[in-house]
Amino acid sequence: MAKTLKRSAAFAALARALATGSRKGPSLGARLAALPRMIRATARGEYDGGLRLALMAAATAYVVSPVDLVPEIPLAIFGLADDAVMVTWLAGAVLAETERFLERETRRSQVIPGRVVP
Repeated sequence: MAKTLKRSAAFAALARALATGSRKGPSLGARLAALPRMIRATARGEYDGGLRLALMAAATAYVVSPVDLVPEIPLAIFGLADDAVMVTWLAGAVLAETERFLERETRRSQVIPGRVVP
């Protein structure tokens, strides 16, 4: 279950969330509220989102960092384009990953705790 988060999946999740809103999936508020739970579950080893969370953290650091691959001041609009792409990918990745996490929480809530008896 270690699927890699592809760029197209992140963009598709962003487009789906913006186009459908809360009609077809969790609301944006529910997704954002799930983010701290997802981080805690990953830190405890209960969720396999470590690499994806690391990529999201790296993207966030890139966007807020003053060091940039394409500087804004000398290149004007082209300098902002890489940041816009990164923010768009980051938003889509967060939406896709929180949706995956919420689906996992729903499945886990349907499991009756106990042990398997042979």
